[in-house]
Amino acid sequence: MASSVSAIAERDLPARYKGLGRRRFNSFLGTGLALFCALVAAASLLAILGYVVRQGVGAINWEFLTDVPHPIGVPGGGVGNGIVGSLIIIGIATLMALPVGLLTGIYLALFGRGVLPESLRFLSDVLSGVPSIAIGLFAYALLVAPFKHFSAFSASFAFMMLMLPLLVRTSEQAIRTVPQTVREGALALGMSNFRATIQIVLPTALPAIVTALLLAIARVTGETAPLLFTAFGSQFWETNPGNPMAELSLQVFTYAISPYPSWQAQAWGGALLLIVAVFVLSLGARLMLARAMRGLSE
Repeated sequence: MASSVSAIAERDLPARYKGLGRRRFNSFLGTGLALFCALVAAASLLAILGYVVRQGVGAINWEFLTDVPHPIGVPGGGVGNGIVGSLIIIGIATLMALPVGLLTGIYLALFGRGVLPESLRFLSDVLSGVPSIAIGLFAYALLVAPFKHFSAFSASFAFMMLMLPLLVRTSEQAIRTVPQTVREGALALGMSNFRATIQIVLPTALPAIVTALLLAIARVTGETAPLLFTAFGSQFWETNPGNPMAELSLQVFTYAISPYPSWQAQAWGGALLLIVAVFVLSLGARLMLARAMRGLSE
C-alpha cells in the first residue's frame, strides 16, 4: 500500500512542478506588465513636467510675478493680477465650500443611514463626474445672465461646486477613521453629542480633513472652463469680487491661443506656476495624510 502511494506521488511530481512553474511565470509576467505600465506613466509625467519647466522657466522673473499684462508690442508685463485673482477666487470658494462639505461629511459619517444619506452620497458622486464646463454654464445661468455682469464671485461659486464632492466624501471618510470608542468615551463622560463631535471627533480627524481641503483646492487650481463664463478676466488690478477679475489659468489659456510669441512665452511661465502650486498642495496633502495615519496608529 505504501509503495503504491509513493509511486503515484512520484508520477504526479513533474506535473506539480510544471503547474508551479506556470504560476510563477504568470506572476512574473503580471508583475512585469504592471511595472512597465507604471514606468510609462511616470515617464510621461516627467516628460510633461520637464517640457513645461524648460519652456516656462525663462519667463519667470520678479516683473512677471508682480506686474500686469502689457499691451501687444510693449515688452515685459506679467501675471501679478492673475495670481492675486486666483487667490481671491479660490479663497472665497474655499470659505463657501468648507462649512457645507464638512457639515455634510459629519452628518454622513455619524448619522448616515437611510434613504436621505444614501441619496446624498449618490448625488455627491454624480456631481464629482459633472464636467467643469457644465458647472461654469450653471454658474453663468444663475449668477451672470440674470445680472448681465461677470464677476469673480460667480467664478468662486463654480469652484465651490467642483470642490464640494471631494470635500464631502473625504471628510466623511476622515471622520470614519476616528475610532468609535473615542466618541463613546466622550459621551460616557457626560458630553453632549454636539460637544463630543466638535471637541473630540473633529480635532482627532483634523489632519485628514485638512488633507481633503488641500486636495479640493488643488482640484480647482488649474481649472479654466468655468472661468470663461464667470470671471471673464481683466487686464488690470482688481480686488472687488463683484467685478470681472483676472485669474492665472484663464490668462494661460488666453496667452496660449494668441499668435504673439511674447504672450506664448508668458503662457508657459504661467503653466509652470500652476504646476508648482498643484505640486505644493499635493505634497502638503500627502504630508498631512501621513500625519493623520501616524496619529491613528499611536
